[in-house]
Amino acid sequence: MLIFLFNKLMHIYSGFNVFSYLTVRAIASLITAFFLSLWIGPHIISFLKNIQINQIIRLDGPKSHLNKHGTPTMGGIMILISIIISTLFWCHLLNPYVWCVLYILIGYGIIGFYDDYMKIIKNSSQGLQAKWKYFWQSIIALTISCIIFIKYNNSNATQLVIPFVKEFMPRLGLWYIIITYLVIVGTSNAVNLTDGLDGLAIMPIVFIASGFAIISWITGNVNFACYLNLPYISFSGELVIICAAIVGSGLGFLWFNSYPAQIFMGDVGSLSLGGSLGIISVLVRQEILLFIMGGIFVLETISVILQVISFKLSGKRIFRMAPMHHHYELKGYSEPKVIVRFWIISFILVLIGIATLKVR
Repeated sequence: MLIFLFNKLMHIYSGFNVFSYLTVRAIASLITAFFLSLWIGPHIISFLKNIQINQIIRLDGPKSHLNKHGTPTMGGIMILISIIISTLFWCHLLNPYVWCVLYILIGYGIIGFYDDYMKIIKNSSQGLQAKWKYFWQSIIALTISCIIFIKYNNSNATQLVIPFVKEFMPRLGLWYIIITYLVIVGTSNAVNLTDGLDGLAIMPIVFIASGFAIISWITGNVNFACYLNLPYISFSGELVIICAAIVGSGLGFLWFNSYPAQIFMGDVGSLSLGGSLGIISVLVRQEILLFIMGGIFVLETISVILQVISFKLSGKRIFRMAPMHHHYELKGYSEPKVIVRFWIISFILVLIGIATLKVR
């Protein structure tokens, strides 16, 4: 939105040309989203408290979580507002990839909002029925998968990039739709499972979004993409702006969500942010890299799957409680220690993921 204005003003003063640079707009996007979060945060917290939109605590969870009762949830609303406004301000809005990400962000945000709303209405940690949640997630993911496939089939946009393999980048054909669907829905629910402690999910999201900002910048530049033997994707450059907005809004949200949290993001935040990371990884052709960089989300999801399988088959539990972060709480680790150690692991995994780009 602002880009069109600056393009007009460049005819009056050439200094406005600085806003045509991707790095400048990325920094502006991050700062805009960060300060928007800080500005609207107290207002949203106060509003949610007044209408008693509070977190529903699992009765079978760690006893230390009972003191979180009364903390407002649905704080993901502030994240979404910050990302959307910053994106609209600083992105080239004719770029189709921008709208692909916004479609997932808003669509999954609506699902998460309704899920949170149902939890409040029912006064239960069980909100929207799982079958309906997955149904609407699937509809949204399959719709965007089919649109991208129809529009960009037989181009770099549908190649599969495999870490450590330089020359083999097959076009996926109809498998593209299936993989895209699984990545978007899977990442969305993995982030949702991880969002169980104060600030636990938001920092890995910030780290991963930072990593994808770098990757989007590389794949959107024909010289860097060629040097690293990655597919050049002309529209991916603008994803840097969205990734920067996710980083800025995430840091702004962490200001209020850090231990002890003043607000939780709720499903409106976790589902939408997870889905957004999923679609971004698809658009820059780095689904496997997301699996590496989002290793914390993967491990949390696997811990739940293994727990369910083990209990159904043998009646025994592998973990004291799933997801995995609750297991460590019940073993006696303090909540801040679990959170920070998960952050450290996530940061290392993102660095490993970025490093694989060079060794391909």
